[in-house]
Order: sequence, then structure tokens, then C-alpha cells
Amino acid sequence: MEKREEVSDKKNGTEDKASDEDKRPLLIGLGFGIIFGFLLHKGGATKYDVIVGQLLLTDFTVIKIMLSAVVTGMIGIYFMKSMGWIKLSIKSGSVGMNVIGATIFGVGFAVLGYCPGTIAGAMGNGYLDAIVGGVAGIILGTWIFAVLYPKIKDGILKKGDFGEITFPGMLKANDWVVVVPAGVIIILVLFGIEKVGF
Repeated sequence: MEKREEVSDKKNGTEDKASDEDKRPLLIGLGFGIIFGFLLHKGGATKYDVIVGQLLLTDFTVIKIMLSAVVTGMIGIYFMKSMGWIKLSIKSGSVGMNVIGATIFGVGFAVLGYCPGTIAGAMGNGYLDAIVGGVAGIILGTWIFAVLYPKIKDGILKKGDFGEITFPGMLKANDWVVVVPAGVIIILVLFGIEKVGF
């Protein structure tokens, strides 16, 4: 009887430890999400006027934030990959996915004035348009996609499939041969936008 309890305790101890380890990535994700939301807010990207200004090409705050994030993320991810800390898990894509996804994203972005990231920040700020329109759009969009996905996953979403590909893989080049010039170009574009006064 005692042996069974001991085994049971050991088993429970292992399960408790495993469940604690499983929560860490969620807590780290929550922490980064809070930082991301704070930076979006400080950058002004959670304001409807700033986003609409970007769409009208009168305010380039959003493109500056996005390009800064791209160059930082690109260098960080490929640095971690080169150090062996991470392994990239490339998702396959297709023309069908990109065209449909970009169209839905673009229409929602233009009509409501928010993207999924900025809408969460705007909801946190208490903006009524984001709370009402955003929550309704997220729920409705998710439901429509869930209903349609079984019918379109092997049809239009597979059209023009280009597989699991990256620019370094496509060019058969070392990652840094692509990352460094791309980073330099993005930084030059950012300086150019700033110099022009946008």
C-alpha cells in the first residue's frame, strides 16, 4: 500500500512539474504581448487617425513601426538560428492563400482602421469603435473562416502553392547573404522616410 502511494506521489510530482513547465511559454508570451501593446500605444499605432493617415499616405508612423519590427525580428531570428538556439518551422504558402488573406485583411484594415495587433491595443485603450467593431469582426471572421475552411482548404487555398520556402532557400545562399542587404535596405528606407519629413 505504501509503495503504491509513493509511486502515485512521484507520478503526481512529475505531472505538476510538467504542468508548471508548460505554463512558462504562456507567461513569456503574455509578457511580450504586454510590452508589444505598450510599444504600439506609445508609437501611436493604436489610434484610428494614425492608421487612416497611413492608408491616405499622410502619416507614415505605422510603416516606420512595421519596418523597424521587420528588421529587428529578422536579425534576431536569424542570429538565434545561427547560434543553434532555435530551428525555423516554415509554413507553406500559396497564391490563393495570400490573395484571399490579403484581401480580407486589407478590407478590414481600411474599413475599421485597425489590424489584429492594433485592435487589441485600441481595445485596451477603451476605444469604443475597436471594442464594438473589432470584437464583432474577430468573432464573425473567425466563424466564417471555420465554416468555409473544410470546403476551400484543398481548393482555392492550394492554388499556386509555393511550398515551404524562404528567400535564402530560394537563392540557395547563406542566410546572412540575404538578411544583411535586406536589413541595410530597410534601414535606408526608414532614414529616407524620416528625411523627407513623414
